[in-house]
Amino acid sequence: MNANLLDDLRTAAPRLSLLVEAADLEHYGRDWTRRWTPAPLGVALPTTVEEIATIVRWARAHVVALVPSGGRTGLSGGAVAANDELVLSLEKMRAQLAFDPVDRLLTVQAGMALETLQGIADGYGLQYPVDFAARGSASIGGNVATNAGGIQVLRHGNTREWIAGLTVVDGRGEVLRLNRGLVKNSSGYDLRHLFVASEGTLGIIAEVTVRLADRDPPASTVLFALPSFAAIMPVFAALRGRLRLQSFEFFDGRALKHVLHAGATPPFAETHPYYAIADVDADEAGLLDVFETCVGEGWIADGVIAASDAQAEALWRLREGITESLAPHTPYKNDVVVRSSRMPAFLAEAQSLIGEAYPEFEVAWFGHIGDGNLHINILKPAALPQAEFVAACERATKLLSECLQRHEGSISAEHGIGLVKKPYLQQTRSDAEIAAMRGIKAVFDPDGIMNPGKVFD
Repeated sequence: MNANLLDDLRTAAPRLSLLVEAADLEHYGRDWTRRWTPAPLGVALPTTVEEIATIVRWARAHVVALVPSGGRTGLSGGAVAANDELVLSLEKMRAQLAFDPVDRLLTVQAGMALETLQGIADGYGLQYPVDFAARGSASIGGNVATNAGGIQVLRHGNTREWIAGLTVVDGRGEVLRLNRGLVKNSSGYDLRHLFVASEGTLGIIAEVTVRLADRDPPASTVLFALPSFAAIMPVFAALRGRLRLQSFEFFDGRALKHVLHAGATPPFAETHPYYAIADVDADEAGLLDVFETCVGEGWIADGVIAASDAQAEALWRLREGITESLAPHTPYKNDVVVRSSRMPAFLAEAQSLIGEAYPEFEVAWFGHIGDGNLHINILKPAALPQAEFVAACERATKLLSECLQRHEGSISAEHGIGLVKKPYLQQTRSDAEIAAMRGIKAVFDPDGIMNPGKVFD
């Protein structure tokens, strides 16, 4: 039966590349969560918008579920295909389509890696400022589908702020060209923004038009060692009050320990419980004044200002290498957000809750202080079976979600709801909001074939 379905698809799209080998099904059927066994029907790799539309119309006619696939770097199970879905990979759609130097608009196919897009922008003397560690593999379409944030949100905002237009194929098989690069457009609903953060539940993002900006001025990179988490917000406020911040991130000593074990160079002679790294517009004299003030207040125990681009890259590697260095420990990840002003109180409560409930687990913390986004990584003990570990961590996530309610936060900041966070959506969104979301999905995906089971049932 499955073979007949795929034969019908081959007839409808004779040039379409289809993969059915077991190794391909496993590779394309999972994302970074590694918690579900991949079991897709097949993998389709279209090269044009028209082929995507053909696939969607075929899927609608045969009631076959579709799972959009970009770089599969998400951490919420949004790109998992475990129930005979057809994976629709944008891997072959990586081309640059247009550049408008007057409007500073770059149009690319959705499968292009973020790092490639950034390189193209740089070649025009401009920048696309959304940035994060997975830039080399994460696709721009996936960035849009999850409204990706990263390390530059403090200065430049999330992906949403930079999307000038989208070409999408919705669940009806209709090709929608949304906003078309306009700056001002008050002609009814802005459907473009419905597809940002939609996690593939409304349609397939095929082409993306992004705005480009002037390059940021040269930056000074600084790394601070902090005696406690309570010191982070005063340091952040001191820097932001006197200098122009480009980014401000933190990580704890446990996270750093794993990065150092993976081969990074220790930044200080002694270890410390917390660290903050920041890029500020180059103004070393002002930066030294702020540093001295913070040391005098007891907020900073040690610090270093990068003396070269190579040293700045080495310091940033301490932050950006965390996810990769934790991967061998099969971490259970939570990606949460509260308002920055509430972060100290939230973190103190969250650390207490998890520490009391799971004293035997190692927990590494890092995140984006400027936008209130924390990444909480519970590391699996080597001897503990995976199923028991996940069950224990689910209880931890429930505690976190209740804590987030008290602090008016959200259970997902960057990676979406997917499968992992679906049980906790109601603690972030009201019943009325979820009902409206279901109604929107019914319009764009009347047969429920677009990434079903993700976000909500």
